[in-house]
Amino acid sequence: MSTVPARRRRPVVDPAGRPTAGAPGRAPGRGRSPGWVPPQHGAWAMLLLPFLAALTVTGPHPLHLPLLGAALAGYPLSYFGLQAVKTGRIRRVRPHLVGYGLATVALGTPVLVARPATLAYAPLFAALAAVNAGYARWRRDRAFVNDLAFVAQCGLLGLVVATVAEVPWTEVAGVTVVALGYLVGTVLHVKTMIRERDSVRYRWVSWTYHAVVAVAAALWAPVPVAVVFAGLLARAVLLAGRRVAPMRVGLIETACALLVLAAVAL
Repeated sequence: MSTVPARRRRPVVDPAGRPTAGAPGRAPGRGRSPGWVPPQHGAWAMLLLPFLAALTVTGPHPLHLPLLGAALAGYPLSYFGLQAVKTGRIRRVRPHLVGYGLATVALGTPVLVARPATLAYAPLFAALAAVNAGYARWRRDRAFVNDLAFVAQCGLLGLVVATVAEVPWTEVAGVTVVALGYLVGTVLHVKTMIRERDSVRYRWVSWTYHAVVAVAAALWAPVPVAVVFAGLLARAVLLAGRRVAPMRVGLIETACALLVLAAVAL
């Protein structure tokens, strides 16, 4: 019998550095309980940008605090709910669904009682959530349309901020469009940096989108917003396809989101 040790195969990893499902090495943990914080860290910034942008118009209101809490609890609730739809293993995430569900209801109820007009947005949120559920069921949760459905939900949150403050939603429509313009662009750009890094088609879609938005901002938006979107176009062109660690990509996009918020505030 040979005494030469067998060579260990290196785990196959996806573009984000995580072991793939069929990779050798650590097998998917069927019995492991998932953590309590969703790993999609960029989603938090996407959720907060329209909310904070709308606040620059409406000003703060006491009800905005429980609304923010309900949103921050509602996102992980939806995340783990979609994981249950995707995997069919609801028992693994049942504590998460119960915990985040109770928090969402407790924080959202005072808002609904004080501002029943916010219920008008429920059908829109439900329709977009159904899109997410469908893509999760098909195991295509990384699809661009699925990402757009989440972006649209974030944008609707900005309109809810206005309704809670008893301000016509039309007054926050402008800043919401700016926030959505950035969020759609960041979805495209991040794909050209990670999952679609080698896709020429995705690069051209991203560049075209950023160019159109930059021109629109130059024609119709205030100068600070136009300057920021010109910078976003430059970053989309210069960085697409480069090998940048996902953490650095996230930090860059967080900085870009802060610049968009600052431009809106100005």
